Amino acid sequence: MATASSPAPTHALRYCAQPLQRPREFAADVSANRTRAIITFSKKWVNGTQLTYYCFKPGDAVPAAWQGSPADIAEVDAAFQKWFALNIGISFKAVARPEDAQVRIGFDPDDGSWSYVGRDVASVRDPAERTMNFGWPLNTVYGRDTALHEIGHTLGLEHEHQNPFAGIVWNEAAVRSYFRGAPNFWNDDAINHNILNKIATSSVKGTKWDPDSVMEYQFSEGLIQEPAPYRAGLKPAGGLSTFDQTWMRESYPGVAVEQIPQLQVAVSQKLNLGPGKTRVFAFQPPRTRTYRIGTFGDSDTVLVLFEATPGGNVQLAGDDDSGVDRNALIKQRLSTGRKYQIGIRLYYADSTAETSLMVW
Repeated sequence: MATASSPAPTHALRYCAQPLQRPREFAADVSANRTRAIITFSKKWVNGTQLTYYCFKPGDAVPAAWQGSPADIAEVDAAFQKWFALNIGISFKAVARPEDAQVRIGFDPDDGSWSYVGRDVASVRDPAERTMNFGWPLNTVYGRDTALHEIGHTLGLEHEHQNPFAGIVWNEAAVRSYFRGAPNFWNDDAINHNILNKIATSSVKGTKWDPDSVMEYQFSEGLIQEPAPYRAGLKPAGGLSTFDQTWMRESYPGVAVEQIPQLQVAVSQKLNLGPGKTRVFAFQPPRTRTYRIGTFGDSDTVLVLFEATPGGNVQLAGDDDSGVDRNALIKQRLSTGRKYQIGIRLYYADSTAETSLMVW
């Protein structure tokens, strides 16, 4: 990805190349509407999540190429802070060990720049494996926007030029020629996955294309045939666009701690959530024992339990009931005097008014 403030390229740019993921498979009795909703929203985190991240450094037991310079690591920290400054319902924390991190970041110049998208990050469990990589220096205009771009993927954002509302008609032969060549050397699967394929309409930011999104690529002349204004090339404005910020706030609405509703034992709480929406609830156990936290109603959800600590929310347990005929359920021993939060995102419900959450 590139920005308007970057100099006009005299040669092909290097671009973010997303890892290919195997499509999720569902049982034959799962309806098309449920399937579509689950696929659309399952990459988004639930509110209350604190994403921990670690940048591989010299001395770590990983390939030397993965180890970042102090300058690049500082740019990663600054990029996380720019997303955090939006006052959204999730937070970020740099940790001292890779085994404590959900997001593990390498700096291999021969592996390009990429990140897993949203909750796909959680599928990479080995602390010696990356969920994100940077393939070029980050202490430039182009590099700083690359850092924002890859973190945007981690938060669940897709490539903006794959927005079906963009109305982009590609010069496919030119696109394939451009990206097959130096310095990207992509095969057709990578070109399809990162450029030509359209994403689901319900996954995009609103109903309009955002050519200034930090998730947009810069494209040279001759790659886009339509819309006509972009035949001469496309150069995003750089940084987080207004739509980037709006989408993030809508996907992860920030709520002040004192406004988070408190759950009471054996008292159900209606979720009142639309498809893809998220809420967070607080719970203070009246006594130490094992509790069950679960949903009720014909719904598909992801449910996560956090302990609320001075250093941020620590995830204790989670359950995703999407695509199966059961409700989300967490069974966990909780201690009186400690504070907990329960984050939930609804994928799909036959009736959202009949979906609820309870601790018992």
